[in-house]
Amino acid sequence: MNAFAVEKKIAGWHVLVAILALVVGTLFGPLQGLEHMGINLYPALQSVGLQSYYQGLTLHGVLNALVWTTFFITGFLTLIVAKSLNRGLAFPKLSWAAFSVMVVGLLMAAVPLLLNLASVLYTMYPPLQAPWYYYLGLTLVVVGSWMSGWSMLTTWWAWRKDNKGATTPFLAFASLITMVLWQICTLGIASEILVLILPWSLGLVGGIDAQLSRTLFWFTGHPLVYFWLLPAYISWYGMMPKQAGGKLFSEQLARLAFWLFLLLSTPIGLHHQFVDPGLSAGWKYVHAVLTFAVFFPSLLTAFNVIASLENGGRARGGKGLLMWIRNLPWNEPSFTAQTLAMIIFAFGGIGGMVNASYDVNLVVHNTAWIPGHFHLTVGSGVTLTFIGVLYWLVPHLTGKKLWGAKAAIAQAWVWFVGMIIFSNGLHRLGLLDAPRRTMLGVANDNYGAADWLFPRLQVGIGGMILFVSVLLFVVVMLKTVLNKQTETVEMPVAEPLHQETIPAWLNNWQPWLVGTVVLILVAYGPILIQLISQIQFFSPGFVVWK
Repeated sequence: MNAFAVEKKIAGWHVLVAILALVVGTLFGPLQGLEHMGINLYPALQSVGLQSYYQGLTLHGVLNALVWTTFFITGFLTLIVAKSLNRGLAFPKLSWAAFSVMVVGLLMAAVPLLLNLASVLYTMYPPLQAPWYYYLGLTLVVVGSWMSGWSMLTTWWAWRKDNKGATTPFLAFASLITMVLWQICTLGIASEILVLILPWSLGLVGGIDAQLSRTLFWFTGHPLVYFWLLPAYISWYGMMPKQAGGKLFSEQLARLAFWLFLLLSTPIGLHHQFVDPGLSAGWKYVHAVLTFAVFFPSLLTAFNVIASLENGGRARGGKGLLMWIRNLPWNEPSFTAQTLAMIIFAFGGIGGMVNASYDVNLVVHNTAWIPGHFHLTVGSGVTLTFIGVLYWLVPHLTGKKLWGAKAAIAQAWVWFVGMIIFSNGLHRLGLLDAPRRTMLGVANDNYGAADWLFPRLQVGIGGMILFVSVLLFVVVMLKTVLNKQTETVEMPVAEPLHQETIPAWLNNWQPWLVGTVVLILVAYGPILIQLISQIQFFSPGFVVWK
């Protein structure tokens, strides 16, 4: 049997489900963009089962933000951990069981979504209520992803037993931190669903405490962003320097950044609740400070990754202060897609500083600014990076030569242009007080301003350009899988620029895990104690989208 054949097969099935979710979920994106532009196609689509704008919005959010990302990440990191440690999975059956649980959960959640029974949007805020099996399905997706993490951790423990005192390879190290972060942060949404939402949706209790539910959701909701983002950082740090022809500028700095993300990612959720009553201004301030703090490892990442790419550009003959950029491998689809994703993500990071600031957040809270920001981060920084990774990963898994390198490069540039237009329109609409989660075409007739017209056109035009990009991606993937030309594509692994000795404090899990738990308890403990002590099951469920 070929080396890592099992791990490749596991990763391949995850990638297949992820791509299907991306493609299906993306079908609803242009419909929303066109509606904002004033072209509402939803009434015409009722005959094929799409009942409302809000059903389409929920499908788009769940499939693209949750299913596509989670399946891709678990499959991608499973392969990375095994190959980085140079050993097969300790318990491959656990990984297969994890995948099966995730698929069962996805199917359970998909049924009410497709039947317009669970159009509760991506955030699923109570008192909007879906059937109990929708929530159970999402829970199973999370549990399956936990099991994938357990499989990775047991493989690492087996490696560590055979390599006592050795430093964990960077790619495996970063992958494990990502999965441990996920295990910790999803305790919030798991508690919300199992303790509050499932008994409520089953009719076992007469109501729900919406405030406590929202707080538990955002315990998970913002660190979820880093669960999406860290696998992209793994590629930017540990793979792209190799693709650029260079080396990782500083492995120590890279490891420090990942530890800081583990430490700081979870206790910042209250910045999503700046306008919520019942939460004291003091605790909101604490979470605002911690939100600004998590920007620090992002700055470390920007410096380290750019320095690594500069090393590659200069190794390829680049000269001058910035002219080395021209010598980077812009003719390589994987590199180009990920580099454009980085550029877009930088603008999303700037917008994130606005969201983190209490006073400025009051201007943009629950406006179209938020999905504009969201599409720059997970919608491009993450998604376009994952697409770039697939341009080498699919050939690596299948042994098929990537079809249409020029088409793949065009896909990345079309996405880049479309997202700039699309997100700029949403950001401008937000500054003009256009609400999010709303049919803006209808809203404009009722209370919208004339100033909304041009940015609404931007959203529609940009959305259609993005749809063309996704179609290009689908063509490239299909043609690659069906390609008769074979090629051996290895996983790119960047070497450090200097042979650095990793200090013990960067190679020891215990203090970082203890610090993470302590910081979470400090930032959330008093808040949750207060909310639980004042809990009131008074709100019934509402179905308002039919």
